[in-house]
Amino acid sequence: MSVSTWAISPPEKEKLISAAFEAKKFAYSKYSKFRVGAALLSTNGEVIKGANIENASYGGTICAERTALVKAISEGIASFTALAVVTDVASALSPCGLCRQFIREFCAQTMPIYLVPADYYEKVQKGDINGGILETSIGELLPHSFGPEELDLPRPGGES
Repeated sequence: MSVSTWAISPPEKEKLISAAFEAKKFAYSKYSKFRVGAALLSTNGEVIKGANIENASYGGTICAERTALVKAISEGIASFTALAVVTDVASALSPCGLCRQFIREFCAQTMPIYLVPADYYEKVQKGDINGGILETSIGELLPHSFGPEELDLPRPGGES
C-alpha cells in the first residue's frame, strides 16, 4: 500500500530533524540504553519535542513519540504537519506498535513521518542529500488501522 504524504518546506524539515536530535539528548534510557528523540511540527509552526522516558517498572515507560504527543495535546496543540523520529542506530527505525496507534489517533494518515538515522548529518556532509531518511506516513506504517472515526459507525441492531 502506498499512501502519498503532503510536503513541508526544507527549512521546516531541517528544524524538525534538529529538534528530534536535541530531544534525544534528554532521553532517560537507563535500562535499555536505547535513546529516542521525536519532534512534532504543529500547523502553527511550533515544534514539540519528546524523548523516551523509561521506568524500573517497564510498563511505566513512555516512548519519545508518545511523549511529544502528550505534551502537545495537554497544551492544547492538536493539529500537526509532520513528525521526525531519531535513535542512536545508523538506520531509519520505525515507531513501535503502541506509538503507531497513538500517532493514528492524533495525526492525519498522510502526514509525513521522517525516520532519521543517527548518522544523518554525516551522510548529508558526504553528499547524500536525503541523509538516509525514510519518509513515510502513519497510513503506511499502520495499514487497515482502527481510528476514532470507527467508533461512530452504525452497529447492527441499532445500538450506538
